[in-house]
Amino acid sequence: MKLSFVIPVFNEAESLNTLYDELISNIAGYEYELIFIDDGSKDHSYEILKSLAEKDTFVKVIKFRRNFGKSAALNAGFHYITGEIVFTMDADLQDDPAEIKSFIKKINEGWDMVTGWKKRRKDKLSKKLPSKFFNFIVSLAFRFRLHDYNCGFKAYKSYVLKEIDIYGEMHRYIPALAIAKGFSVIEIPVNHRPRLHGKSKFGNERFVRGYLDLLTVKLVTTFNRSPLYLFGGIGTILTGAGFVLGLYLTILRIMKLIYLSNRPLLFLCMLLIIVGLQFFSIGLIGELLVNQSRKLNKDDFVSIEEVI
Repeated sequence: MKLSFVIPVFNEAESLNTLYDELISNIAGYEYELIFIDDGSKDHSYEILKSLAEKDTFVKVIKFRRNFGKSAALNAGFHYITGEIVFTMDADLQDDPAEIKSFIKKINEGWDMVTGWKKRRKDKLSKKLPSKFFNFIVSLAFRFRLHDYNCGFKAYKSYVLKEIDIYGEMHRYIPALAIAKGFSVIEIPVNHRPRLHGKSKFGNERFVRGYLDLLTVKLVTTFNRSPLYLFGGIGTILTGAGFVLGLYLTILRIMKLIYLSNRPLLFLCMLLIIVGLQFFSIGLIGELLVNQSRKLNKDDFVSIEEVI
């Protein structure tokens, strides 16, 4: 059994050697590959990764020209994996490599994906509270309860990642994407360690991006094959309301009870019908585009500067 590790790196120079040593000590006896993606680091992370690759032929390094984000880094790494079991984890040493055996045990039980749960999270309250709210909303939206959708420490059977394409900030929703594809997902508690070096790379803008990506994921997982069900449904409601309102005004005019020239309801009726038809049009266009694949191949990663 071969293990593949996909690890995004952004300004984590102080942690990399320690992370490498801990990984090697916890995967003894397994065939492995370590794929590090330098996501535009400004410190000397790339130089350290390059030295690790020179020392260990099972280390691969992907270098981005600039910072493209965690999702882009993971997606690039997924296209270079060769192992049967794939791990993703952060490079800041907060994920404990000692938990690797627990993930493998669950994978061997037949689960397609195992995601970590930072049950005792060693972060500030300003990160814990938004995370709890986020996990509640996402669990509600996808009707699948997980304590920690956003935990970066995960294990997958390699075929799962062939069915998932992530971009933007969608790395937070990988479990939801896997569930939508029919894969089995289980959550296990993992040891979460305090950050020893550097600081978190995610600012307050993650809340807005996370909300927008939640809408995107909900759309592509629920209405991916039939977008007309969503937009056509909204269009039906709006157009129907406009038609009923128009019929009401027409009856009043025929009975000569009112004149339509000074009725704001007439303009509301017209607006509802026009907007409803526009939603229908969006749904039809979506149906035409639904079979267009967003699958990328290695040549599509224009952000990659070097692979060693």
